[in-house]
Amino acid sequence: MKLYKLFICAFLGLGSVNTTALWAQDGDQILDGIGETGLIARYVFDGDAKDWSRNNLHGRSDAKLNFINDELFGKVLSFSPDNKTFVVIPGEAFAGEESLSISGWIYLRSAQSNQYFFDFGKNAKSHFFAAPAGTKNDTGFHAGIAASGDKYQTSSPVLAADKWNHLAIVIDIPSQSLNTYINGVLVSSAKNVKLKLEQLFDSNLAANNLLYIGKSFLSEDSYLNAKLHDLRLYRVPLTEKEIGKIYHNALKEEGIEEEETETAAGDLPKYPKTAPQLYNQYLASVSDVKVETAAGSLPRLPRFVKGVYRNGIEGGEVRVIWPAPKDNSSVLKAGQYTVEGSIAGTDLKPKAVVTVKAAKETPAPDLKLKVFNLDEVSLDADLHGHNTKFIENRDKFIKTLAKTNPDSFLYMFRNAFGQKQPEGADALGVWDTQDTKLRGHATGHYLTAIAQAYASTGYDTELHADFAGKMEYMVNTLYQLAQMSGQPQTAGGASVSDPAAVPKGAGKTDYDSDLSNEGIRTDYWNWGKGYISAYPPDQFIMLEKGATYGGQKTQIWAPYYTLHKILAGLMDIYEVSGNKKALETAKGMGDWVHARMKQLPNETLISMWNRYIAGEFGGMNEAMARLYRITNEPRYLEVAQLFDNIKVFYGDAKHSHGLAKNVDTFRGLHANQHIPQIMGALEMYQDSKTPDYYRIADNFWYKTTSDYMYSIGGVAGASNPANAECFISQPATIYENGFSAGGQNETCATYNMLKLTSSLFLYEQRAEYMDYYERGLYNHILASVAENTPANTYHVPLRPGSVKQFGNARMNGFTCCNGTAIESNTKFQNSIYFKSIDNQALYVNLYVPSTLKWAEKKVTIIQKTDFPNEDHTLLIIKGEGKFDVNVRVPSWATKGFFVKINGKEEKVKAVPGSYLNLSRKWKDGDTIELQMPFQFHLDPVMDQQNIASLFYGPILLAAQESEPLKEWRKVTFDAKDISRSIKGDPKKLQFDIDGVVFKPFYNTYGRHSVYLDVTLK
Repeated sequence: MKLYKLFICAFLGLGSVNTTALWAQDGDQILDGIGETGLIARYVFDGDAKDWSRNNLHGRSDAKLNFINDELFGKVLSFSPDNKTFVVIPGEAFAGEESLSISGWIYLRSAQSNQYFFDFGKNAKSHFFAAPAGTKNDTGFHAGIAASGDKYQTSSPVLAADKWNHLAIVIDIPSQSLNTYINGVLVSSAKNVKLKLEQLFDSNLAANNLLYIGKSFLSEDSYLNAKLHDLRLYRVPLTEKEIGKIYHNALKEEGIEEEETETAAGDLPKYPKTAPQLYNQYLASVSDVKVETAAGSLPRLPRFVKGVYRNGIEGGEVRVIWPAPKDNSSVLKAGQYTVEGSIAGTDLKPKAVVTVKAAKETPAPDLKLKVFNLDEVSLDADLHGHNTKFIENRDKFIKTLAKTNPDSFLYMFRNAFGQKQPEGADALGVWDTQDTKLRGHATGHYLTAIAQAYASTGYDTELHADFAGKMEYMVNTLYQLAQMSGQPQTAGGASVSDPAAVPKGAGKTDYDSDLSNEGIRTDYWNWGKGYISAYPPDQFIMLEKGATYGGQKTQIWAPYYTLHKILAGLMDIYEVSGNKKALETAKGMGDWVHARMKQLPNETLISMWNRYIAGEFGGMNEAMARLYRITNEPRYLEVAQLFDNIKVFYGDAKHSHGLAKNVDTFRGLHANQHIPQIMGALEMYQDSKTPDYYRIADNFWYKTTSDYMYSIGGVAGASNPANAECFISQPATIYENGFSAGGQNETCATYNMLKLTSSLFLYEQRAEYMDYYERGLYNHILASVAENTPANTYHVPLRPGSVKQFGNARMNGFTCCNGTAIESNTKFQNSIYFKSIDNQALYVNLYVPSTLKWAEKKVTIIQKTDFPNEDHTLLIIKGEGKFDVNVRVPSWATKGFFVKINGKEEKVKAVPGSYLNLSRKWKDGDTIELQMPFQFHLDPVMDQQNIASLFYGPILLAAQESEPLKEWRKVTFDAKDISRSIKGDPKKLQFDIDGVVFKPFYNTYGRHSVYLDVTLK
């Protein structure tokens, strides 16, 4: 199949593409084979200078821009020296980026020198430019960089005039190169470009960055005389192959024959199969396994099997990569079959003999534990009186939340309902601006965050009262707006109260998502009773009618995702404060959703929930099930089940396979679109007792943490498909198909994985759940926050010599991960302890300095520790009573787990990866001392074992780097004891390997290497 036809069929699902605009407007995650997460901004220039990406970096001009019709591209932007027009791009576009690629079409009308396609930088001494017809001093096409007195440039013949040419200029920081491409072909390259982009752009103050299209910084230089089309800014260094795709696809040229599937970027080192891979180089044999399964359900094959090693090496259990069927055809009948696996870096082929037994209904577990309320657990200083990382990060968020103005979070709600803004109210930025189709999402996160902050600030009466006031103000305003919906504007006036009968906006021929000041509809009286959102109902209706994700007014952006955040926030406020208006507002919108969705056929629902991002509904199933539990109104549970993602949950409408039958149906999909859906399935299980819902959640968790997890606990970051927000295309192939150049491990995906994990633990007390929770909490969530502000990460890059990028320090412009961050950092205490439903057992899950007030037992538990700087913790019991204390024995605690009660050593059998039960009648003042010696251990990539992360106990250690790297940092360890190669101070958690500093990833703010290329000797 020809390449351009392949992408049209595979990613657009259309038979043909007539214009480049149609290609872009589909809204898929792939644009010319390049993931959306790599895109900073895109300016098509087809009538305006708006940014077509989701980042809202709209261009502007002081003069009226001239758009003309063009035979090849339709409407394009025309520049003329006579009118001296140019476009200015917002300065934050390049703040904190690692590399840059500029791609665009230009039609020079004149070969006069000193015209500038673009000029980006701080000033004429620190800038990055392209002069397609030469500068006043040099002939030929020049792309150049001037920074700190250094100059780099590429030179090629003057760009031909009177024809369209595609230009791409790439600054590749790790490769230290500047490359220029014309019409998809590399024409010039500058090497040894020793540059950091902060030399060109100010990452702290965007106003200092000048980003011009069509002119240079110097007034004496000529203005551009040309036509422009489809200018794109990428944060990744595009390859020649990728640039070629952009060029050929725009011209609808077939190009050359290529494979039919996307392949990984391939810019990281490739290793021959014979190259030693960590302990596998000493592996002599592995054991085969036997498993059983019920007919219809794929077996759960063990990820690790016992291995036998040579040379006295203790390598531990061996990771096996098993085939991952896409259906359950192999287990439809009772019988026996054999599955053959593989082990990275070896020729060994372990076998699993699977016995398929006649299907027999096995009960799913009952809920056994309950969570403590946030006001029942408080975070304490460490054993030495210092604030822990948890307190540091909590305080950054609590204090900044207290400074926020609720009117900013209500701005777009008032705007949608045509209401006047209070004096001094300012709109939020980023994904909550006027034109943004996701606006209102941050408000939902905010509702939850201030509810959690209210529940958690008993230590400060002023803060506590502040958040109480914020909650009441937010709810009152949202309630008032919701009461207006579907009601006449004036007494006796016309209105539409039926949510299923919402008409088109006045003067409009169809429903649209135009939210501009000129185009937004504000006829709230026609929206149906109970409606509340930061935009009119059109996006919900358009989703039902087949709309896709994208920036045009015929497209949408995840309307139910935003609604879930709002509903969850309202219920959170209700549950911590009893605010009845919050519940009534949630019920009203629940009724609105029920009225619309109950009339939709199954085929429409399947289509809706499987549309990339357009159909992303967050945890609407979770919210509706929760609303049912609060109100006992059956319609809410009914509508919750209408959010079943049938294709992922059950394979098809006949419920043939899917996750309910242990089939991996989520490979290659958008991770955070689907993780909350799984959480919702578990929530519905609690109320419906439908076993399939539990199996869906349980199977998903096992597959995700086994086959898709990076060392920090994140689970997404695909280079194949080319989207850092997606699961890799094939399970257990992170090296082959992961490590996206656009970053990976979306922080809000880990937020949702932790929610799912702790909820599963309430049903089955498997220590592996809390082992994962600990990993994700310490090594991703704690590591996602900036050093001195609550700015936080979206994606966390894990490639060699990466650097985290933090945003939203002032809480005035939110991405999805900025939203979940204000939730994560106001509820750290929520999973430290759990209690049994009958209040006869306590579970100590995390070793965090804290105080628990267990009201039902009239007992207080004080945990004193400096964990993880020290390997022990002390539990002090205040009060008395008979109950079990179950303490987690971490899977990494392989050097022993020691227990003292009241100073006396206990003889216990503590198995790593389990819970240890301590049962007695406790007296006031009793103490439990736990010690779990830390050791160094490696966490390898499943399909390339020599690429591994270094841990000390539960803590991921990152190499502190001084510059970007193109290859993994190489480290050699002693094969029998890797600690022999490591120096340093365990109490400071700072170590030295071959002169390189390693410290916790959560204390790393500069360049880092999380993964290493490890050799054992």
